[in-house]
Amino acid sequence: MTKNILKMSNINKSFNKINVLNKVDFEVEEGEVHALMGGNGAGKSTLMKILTGVYQLDNGIIEIDDKQEQINSPTDATKAGISMIFQEFSLVPKLSIAQNIYLHREPKTKLGTIDDKKMIRDSAAILESLDIKISPEELVENISVGYWQMTEIAKALSMNTKILIMDEPTSTLTKAETEKLFEMISKLKKSGITIIYISHRMDEIFQVCDRITVLRNGKNVLTKKCSDMALEEVINAIIGGSMRKSFEWTERSIIENRKPLLEAKNLKSGDKVKDVSFSLYEGEILGIAGLMGSGRSETAKVVFGIDPLDNGEIYIKGEMKKINSPSDAINCGMGLVPEDRRSQGLILGHSVKENTILPGLPIFSKKTIIQDNIVDEKVEELVEKLNVKTDDIYKTVSLLSGGNQQKLVLAKWLANDTEILILDEPTSGVDIGAKTEIIELIREMADSGKAVLVISSEMTELLAMSDRILIMKDGVVTNSIDRKVIKNEEDVEYAIQNVE
Repeated sequence: MTKNILKMSNINKSFNKINVLNKVDFEVEEGEVHALMGGNGAGKSTLMKILTGVYQLDNGIIEIDDKQEQINSPTDATKAGISMIFQEFSLVPKLSIAQNIYLHREPKTKLGTIDDKKMIRDSAAILESLDIKISPEELVENISVGYWQMTEIAKALSMNTKILIMDEPTSTLTKAETEKLFEMISKLKKSGITIIYISHRMDEIFQVCDRITVLRNGKNVLTKKCSDMALEEVINAIIGGSMRKSFEWTERSIIENRKPLLEAKNLKSGDKVKDVSFSLYEGEILGIAGLMGSGRSETAKVVFGIDPLDNGEIYIKGEMKKINSPSDAINCGMGLVPEDRRSQGLILGHSVKENTILPGLPIFSKKTIIQDNIVDEKVEELVEKLNVKTDDIYKTVSLLSGGNQQKLVLAKWLANDTEILILDEPTSGVDIGAKTEIIELIREMADSGKAVLVISSEMTELLAMSDRILIMKDGVVTNSIDRKVIKNEEDVEYAIQNVE
């Protein structure tokens, strides 16, 4: 008979009088892999920060192994056998694997100096127990991201962890590294370690987890065995209703006598963009589909002036433009939501307000002085419109969830009143709730007359949004298909593979 290793009862937490967790009960059985899911602002991060001592609960009870625990700091959590591996790794690249595993807890000699031999020996034993074939003396900067993840796990085990929390553990891993991680999770489970697994990737949840708990609006709305649930039940629990409407395509009305806002003619750049031509009309959502390496993202970079144009022409509202830089593109009324929002779309150390107004500084400035009253009003308006979950507009962007960060990348172009939007994987790395909100937002932007170019490898979402889909292969546009004639995803896959 299984027993609960963790029991969190009647957990309440508020910030600035806003209730974030409302009488949440969360129980995890010993030796299970338990998925914790929920949309942006659902409360899952807050719940885990309470469990790891980053936040203190307002009221409620935490029990570990049937013993009530007072967890008021990360040190208390560690002593209780709780460790967390965050989405952003906490390793020091210039140190070795062993030094990272025992950072701030280095074994000492009788003389009080660091016992390097013992540290290396103990690290080697942990790595061996995990079947990780790598020297503990290897510098972290020299190993792959997959081994970074393994080092984080080894670090947790060195602290006699009983409950290991994994936050989006596969977000930066390759497919092979992900499979290796799943093997590791299976070993940890067999050794009696309990894992709380936070991820928005549904296929992974059903592959690796035993049970699922879903939080919504600070409440536990579902706890159930994975084997007893269908995918749609989980999604509906997360978003609070049927997912069908957001992911169903409905034909949109076409603007009368519409004109192309963007035209690309015979674009060539390097060996990735060989001959790309298309027109993007006002009020249109134009999707681009293709395999990895087909030239989709590279085409976006060329149009936006990031990559040089070797040959071809770009027209904006019928007028040929020389776009040699992103500044040229912005001045022509374009905006780009890049594939990697964290390194290319946002300044993580700056506030919501600062990120939102960045492209539109000339609009919000008078004689180079930013008009704060106008800016605050506009940013507040966009935060409300896009349902960005933040305490206020001065909050640092790095503290927001992935979905809210993605909304801000969109918000900054809306603040700039951008007419042509290029969106590269706009729903990548966000939970299902944020996906539905972003899809609705894209539809609204097109309905207002903006022209939207969407690049996505998520076929369900691309079909839900697009009025027309371009097929790319080997740097060339091979087909343009009206969404009305597409029956299902297979039609697009056949076109991508060039199969009749």
